[in-house]
Amino acid sequence: MATVGSGGDCSIGSGGRDPPPPLLFDEENEEDMFSSSHESLKVNQMDHGEEKDDDIFAEAKEELSLDSPENDWSQSTAKTEGLPQKVAVLPSVTAASVTSQSLPKQPKNGVKDISDDLDEEEEANKYSIEISVTDPKKIGDGMNAYMAYKVITKTNIPDFRNSEMEVYRRFSDFLGLHEKLVEKHLHQGRIIPPPPEKSVIGMTKIKMSKEESSSTEFVEQRRAALERFLCCVAKHPALQTDPSFVDFLELEGDLPRATSTSALSGAGVLRLFNRVGDSLGKMTYKMDESDQNLSWSCVIYYLQCSEDYEWFEEKQQQVESLDIQLKKLHSSIETLVINRKELAQNTGLFANSAAALGSVEEHTSLSRVLSQLAEVEDKIDLLHVNQADSDYYILSEFVKDYVGLIQAVKDVFHERVKLYKAWKDDEATLTKKREAKVRLELTHKADKIGSANQEIAEWEHRVEKSQEEFQAISKSIIKELKRFERQRLKDFRRAIISYLESLMENQQQLIKYWETFLPETKAIA
Repeated sequence: MATVGSGGDCSIGSGGRDPPPPLLFDEENEEDMFSSSHESLKVNQMDHGEEKDDDIFAEAKEELSLDSPENDWSQSTAKTEGLPQKVAVLPSVTAASVTSQSLPKQPKNGVKDISDDLDEEEEANKYSIEISVTDPKKIGDGMNAYMAYKVITKTNIPDFRNSEMEVYRRFSDFLGLHEKLVEKHLHQGRIIPPPPEKSVIGMTKIKMSKEESSSTEFVEQRRAALERFLCCVAKHPALQTDPSFVDFLELEGDLPRATSTSALSGAGVLRLFNRVGDSLGKMTYKMDESDQNLSWSCVIYYLQCSEDYEWFEEKQQQVESLDIQLKKLHSSIETLVINRKELAQNTGLFANSAAALGSVEEHTSLSRVLSQLAEVEDKIDLLHVNQADSDYYILSEFVKDYVGLIQAVKDVFHERVKLYKAWKDDEATLTKKREAKVRLELTHKADKIGSANQEIAEWEHRVEKSQEEFQAISKSIIKELKRFERQRLKDFRRAIISYLESLMENQQQLIKYWETFLPETKAIA
C-alpha cells in the first residue's frame, strides 16, 4: 500500500563542528537583524578615518557554547538588544547561496529508496485476485433499458468475506466506483485507473434496438473495457482493499444509483465546469519550488527536496512525451484495424468472384482450382477478421487504456500543484497577518495585539499543515510513479508477446492454406 509520508519544517541538528549562524532572519519580518549594527559600524569607522582590524567580538560579554547550537540560537534571539555595535555582517540567505557543505547532512526524501520499498511490498503481498466480466444482458425496454454485466471474482484477500463471488453491475455502477476511488485517493497522490468512456450513440442503439445482435460488437467492446478497468484497479495494493471496491465486487443486489455519472445531470454539468476551471488553472499557474526568499526552516527542506524537484521535472516531461507518442501510436493502430477489416472484406469479395468464375469455367481442372481458390480465400478472410480483432483488443485497446492512465498520472501531478499553491497562499496570508501585527505595534494598539498573535498562531499551524500535505503527496507520487513504471513494463511486454503470438499463429495458418492449395494448381492440365 502506498505510504503517504508526513513531514514538517526541517530542523537543523548539531552534527557539524561549527554551529550555524546565530540568527539570519527575524521570524516575523525576515529582515536582517544586524542592519542597524552594520550602519553603526560604518559610522564609527568614518569618524576614526580608518578601518579597524581588531577582534569584532572583543567587547562581547556572553560566551556561546558550541555543543548545543539550538540553545545558542534561542539565547541569541532573546539577547539581540545586548549585542555590541561591532558585529560581523552576515549575508542574506537565498536558495542559490546555500551549499550542502554549509549545512548538516540530512537524510534524503527517499527517491532511490522507493524501489526497495516496492520490492519488499511485492514480496510481502502473497494474495491474488482474478476478475472477469461476462454475460452482458439487456434489462428493460425503450429508453429505460440498460445493460447489466456479470462480474465474477476469485480471490484469497482477507478483506473479502468470500473467496468466489458473482454479482451483476450496470455501467453507471462502474462510473460510480471510479468517482468514489478518486474522491478517497486522488488527493493522496494515488493513480486511479480511468473507466471506459461513455458512448451516447452506442447506448441509444441498444435502448432502441429490439435485437441484441445488432449491437453485439459495441457490447463486447464495452464488456472487455470494463473487465480491464477492474483488473487494473485490482493490481493496486491500496485500491484492491478499498471498501468501495470490495462492496462493488461482493455486495449482492443493486448498488445505490450513481446519479452524478449522467452526462446530462446537474452534477455532470457542474463536473464539466470544474474540469474547465482545473484546465485553466493548469495553464495559468506555474509551480516554482526554487523560492529565493527562504527562512532557515525552508532552506533545509529546499536542499532535501532539490533532488525530488529535478525528478518531478524530468518525470513530467517524460509523461508529456509518452502521452504524445502513445496517442500517435493509437491512431496508427486504429488505421491498421480499419485497413485490416477492409482487407478481410475485399478478400471475401475476391473469394465470391473466384467461385462465380469457377462455376462458368468449361475446363474441368481449372474450374476445380478456381473453386478451391475461393474456399481458401474464404478461410483467409476469416484469418484477416481474427487478426483485425487481435489488432483491436490486444494492441489498440491496450494502448488506449494507457493513454487514459497517462491522463490519470497528469491528474496526480495537478493535485500536487494545487497543494503547493495552497501552501504558498497560506504563507502569503501569514505574512500579511504578521505585517498587520507590526502596524498595530507601531500605532500602539495593544488591545488588538493579542488577537493578532492568535491569528498568526492559527495561520502558522495552517502553513505547517499545508507543507506537510505537500511533502506527503510528493512522497506518495514518487512511489506511485515507480510502481506505475514497473507495471507498465510488465504490461507492455505481455501485450507485445501476446500480439506477436497471435500474428505468428495466423501467418502459419495462412502458409498451410497456400501450401495445401499449391499442388492443386500445379495439377492443372
